[in-house]
Amino acid sequence: MPRQTAPTYTTRPLDESTWDDFAALVEANNGIWGGCWCLGFHPEPFGTAEDNRVAKREHVRRGSVHQILVFDEDRCVGWCQYGEPAELPEIKNRKAYEKALTDLPDWRIGCLFTGSRHREKGVARAAVAGALDAIRAAGGGLVEAYPEQTAGREPQRGAYFHTGPEDLFAEFGFERDRQIAKWRWVMRARV
Repeated sequence: MPRQTAPTYTTRPLDESTWDDFAALVEANNGIWGGCWCLGFHPEPFGTAEDNRVAKREHVRRGSVHQILVFDEDRCVGWCQYGEPAELPEIKNRKAYEKALTDLPDWRIGCLFTGSRHREKGVARAAVAGALDAIRAAGGGLVEAYPEQTAGREPQRGAYFHTGPEDLFAEFGFERDRQIAKWRWVMRARV
């Protein structure tokens, strides 16, 4: 029996040239979590799926979005959103986050998404690697992520960790800074 090898992914930024690829993945997945369009961390109020699509499209037109798309050949299969705190001010567990805040990071990693048929195949890892490369190319700095702890936790049936699992970020050198919810941590790394 032939040995299967892991897919080789490429990454590209979300911009005008990749909007259709991004939109195809979002639309194939019901707008992502009922119509988010990866807008939940942006400053706009969360609206309908159509409002969110229009707002995200406008961010792309203005160049006010940082997102790395992951491609399996010519098909977009996932992404990692990142940006400066002013670009991505809306984080989960804000009150707990701000309680022990000493300094804002230079960059935030907001959310990760992998298309349902590509999960557990390294897409999120490729997305985070691509985002960290882009951050490094932009001058680097202190990067924060807000993943969920999976160790010591019962498997979550049907759950999808939109901010990623803690162990993924640990692979890239992120360390726990503080806990902001029962299973959510602020993790930081200098890039």
